[in-house]
Amino acid sequence: MKVFITGATGVLGRRLVDRLTDRDHEVVGLARDEAGERIVGRRGGTARRGDVLDPETLERAMDDDVEVAVHAATAIPDSTKPSDEEWARNDRVRFEGAKNLLDATPDRLRQVLFPSVVWVARQPDGSWFDETADRHPDRATRSAADVEDFLQERAAGDGFDATVLRCGFFYAPDARDTHTWGERLLDGDLPVVGGGLLGRQDAELSFVHADDAAAAFVAAIETEAGGTYHVVDDEPVTGAAFFEAFADLLEAPEPGRIPAWLARFFVGKINAEGFTSPMPTTNEKAKRELDWEPEYPTYRDGLEQVVETWKADGTLAELRDESTAETTTSPRGEAA
Repeated sequence: MKVFITGATGVLGRRLVDRLTDRDHEVVGLARDEAGERIVGRRGGTARRGDVLDPETLERAMDDDVEVAVHAATAIPDSTKPSDEEWARNDRVRFEGAKNLLDATPDRLRQVLFPSVVWVARQPDGSWFDETADRHPDRATRSAADVEDFLQERAAGDGFDATVLRCGFFYAPDARDTHTWGERLLDGDLPVVGGGLLGRQDAELSFVHADDAAAAFVAAIETEAGGTYHVVDDEPVTGAAFFEAFADLLEAPEPGRIPAWLARFFVGKINAEGFTSPMPTTNEKAKRELDWEPEYPTYRDGLEQVVETWKADGTLAELRDESTAETTTSPRGEAA
């Protein structure tokens, strides 16, 4: 099967190129620059230069025999307190990118897959939910909901299967956020953000290791699945338990706490609410219909893999060296 992937150089995209080529699928990965082309090529894919916001480059990159398209491109802000302009760019990459991609795809297209997020359907009362629940998009997830609707509408008219895989919070050894979390935990500078006046109210969240998310996409492609699936691990967990377990594995200080109302001043309302609004959900439909099982069924299993990988590749030693250097330096940057 020939698969076209936007966002092929991202945490999910890299894994999709790896896994699909390993299973003898032909993969074309969109890359924005020469470094991205090398990433796709090293993983066995064919790299094509282009940008989802530039329709002409997409048309040049697309082949007439593509059967499956995965729109995994995002521009999720990486700043500590993202601005509305940063979120707006992510909206454009998601929604305009999806429209441009479908305008470029050939008539023989059979399936389009989109990595949405489970918290687009988190319930106002914090209760459990599944794929049948009403959505409640906010500023961060509005464009994900828009893409979900758009794909369903286009699928009905164009005859392809629209497959929406709503993923939990990603984490992985090479994920940007995971690296930042590890670095800040070692520095003793990553507080648990909780609800309530004193930050003592913990919300249940749904996580998924990026390896397991990629495996679910491959399963959805090979089973030619359509519809919406929640791709999370087997055990929702509070942010407090997740970060405390991570700190323990890293032999880092136990994280303190900060209430969401105070955290908003440092990380913004969207990020603060992301870890204090419950989103407990289930992966039962994905397991049943995709014949998929997470390799890391709980956050404990996945975090152990992260830390073991960091030990083996030297990342953990580097993070510890950086943490030690910072704690032995005065505020003016002079050796203490």
